[in-house]
Amino acid sequence: MPPPNDFSESSGFPDPAETPSARKTIYSVSELTSRIKNLLEESFSFVWIRGEISNFRMPSSGHCYFTLKDDSAQIAAVMFRAQNRQIKFVPEDGLSIIGLGRLSVYEPRGSYQIILEYVEPAGIGALQIAFEKLKRRLADEGYFDERRKKPIPYLPRKISVITSPSGAVVHDIITIIGRRFPDVHLEIVPVKVQGTGAEDDIVAALRLVNARADSDVIILARGGGSLEDLQAFNSEAVAMAVFSSRIPVISAVGHETDVTIADFIADLRAPTPSAAAELAVPEKSELLRRHRELEQALRNGLKRHLEKLNQNIKDLKRRLVDPRRKIQELWLRLDDFSSRIKRLTALSVRRDKERLCGLMRRLNSNSPKALVQKMRSRLDVDKHNLAANISFTLRSKRSAAVETAIKLESLNPLAILRRGYSVTRTLPDRRVVSHPDQVSLEQQVEILLADGQLVCNVKGKTHHGQEIV
Repeated sequence: MPPPNDFSESSGFPDPAETPSARKTIYSVSELTSRIKNLLEESFSFVWIRGEISNFRMPSSGHCYFTLKDDSAQIAAVMFRAQNRQIKFVPEDGLSIIGLGRLSVYEPRGSYQIILEYVEPAGIGALQIAFEKLKRRLADEGYFDERRKKPIPYLPRKISVITSPSGAVVHDIITIIGRRFPDVHLEIVPVKVQGTGAEDDIVAALRLVNARADSDVIILARGGGSLEDLQAFNSEAVAMAVFSSRIPVISAVGHETDVTIADFIADLRAPTPSAAAELAVPEKSELLRRHRELEQALRNGLKRHLEKLNQNIKDLKRRLVDPRRKIQELWLRLDDFSSRIKRLTALSVRRDKERLCGLMRRLNSNSPKALVQKMRSRLDVDKHNLAANISFTLRSKRSAAVETAIKLESLNPLAILRRGYSVTRTLPDRRVVSHPDQVSLEQQVEILLADGQLVCNVKGKTHHGQEIV
């Protein structure tokens, strides 16, 4: 087996020795990589690509680096930070995307890659993003406001069901409404509920029912399905048709876990088509039972009211008096009043007489002559009492004066001196001396006697028998 670098005829490679030097071009790695890069960028300026994300990473720079792959191949991909800010979803491993980008070569590694400018989820992901975007916009514009929703009539006369004419949905609705209230007029408006033309069919049906204006409620229904199957009920056209309906709309699209734009904007959302039929009409048997209960309650109330009225009539009959008896009672009352008036009149006259006699007695007692005599007698008594009081007062005053004179005489200093006592005063300031320490030896003192005075010099001093130097 020849060595790998042996260029034989069977290998298909030219022999380097036989190659003319004029045709020989030798590239450096950088030059060859640059040529390849230019060729790729010129040949594939922008391309759409579909693939599954793997090895996703986002460093602190904010750029996204990942690998796009399918069953047979893979390619490196990059999306710079400026483009990342426009993404409406979170890229992650395993997510299938569709992207628009340009091919390029990363020269340091000699690997080619695609630089993405725009990406979106493929399939369901794109539908989900469109759903969330429309839902958010309609909510912001107030289309889901509960205050805009119309009330559902309690007992509609006619119900229009907009749904597919085949399948279990329409059968369930017809069965439940027929069981609950068979008297309701049920109209089936056939439409496509998925695929091409479904959106237009639903909008046309809503407009038709509103134009006839003979239905009380509209039920918009279909069975469960994928997000793609329910796409017609997530369209803005159907949402606007439901919102513009003058007739209340009950939305019953899919199963309990399925939620569509039509559910949010309808006047009432039912978790299933069967539940929509139950919400649209009451149960007739329950209404009849309630009617019988109310009828019986009304009968019982009327009976009690009539019994009360009859009892009131009986009470009034018992209270009703014969007119002749009434006149007799009035005559008796009149006689009684007359007797009472006579007694009261006599009593009043007697009281007036007694009052008049009392006034006469008071007048006589208050006569001027009697009053003068009375005052004269009182004056004589007062004169006698006054003379006696004056005499007694004079005697009391004389006795008090004598006693006071005696007390004054006893307290007179001269009287004390007459009893042999004396008063010593210093000279020249004439201060009374009561202690030996108040004078000094050879000091002149004045001794006051009852009938004169002595001026002496102090020759000695003693205190309690002890001589003071």
